[in-house]
Amino acid sequence: MDGRSGRSRNPYQLTEESPVYVISVAAQLSGLHPQTLRQYDRLGLVSPDRTPGRGRRYSARDIELLCTVQQLSQDEGINLAGIKRIIELENQVAALQSRVAELASAVEGAAAAMQQREAQVHASYRRDLVPYQDVQQASALVVWRPKRTSE
Repeated sequence: MDGRSGRSRNPYQLTEESPVYVISVAAQLSGLHPQTLRQYDRLGLVSPDRTPGRGRRYSARDIELLCTVQQLSQDEGINLAGIKRIIELENQVAALQSRVAELASAVEGAAAAMQQREAQVHASYRRDLVPYQDVQQASALVVWRPKRTSE
């Protein structure tokens, strides 16, 4: 089962998360040296999947992340610790956006259920009852005086 879509997924279907590239191909695709990829892996910047023999396998998403790390480092002058923090925060934002979407969907479902229940309640009203309407009476002043008893 694919957790994101709720349906079975072909294990041979390639996605951007599929770990298919060995380190030499990933290095070529990203324009980096293989030793740089190993260093990024040690620092936890880009963590590729591993084969049973412990070889690294990079996905298209990993390649994209490698290019982003290189761009932030070379063009923006951000150190690797700063880049790691940026990546962590971006992952946190993505997780929070996903959670907000889940909660919004739950709220929409609850609102629809509430409207359906409200419609059921309204449909159950007895039609032979007449709604009460407050009738405005003319203004009148009534004075009440208690009777005095003689002593």
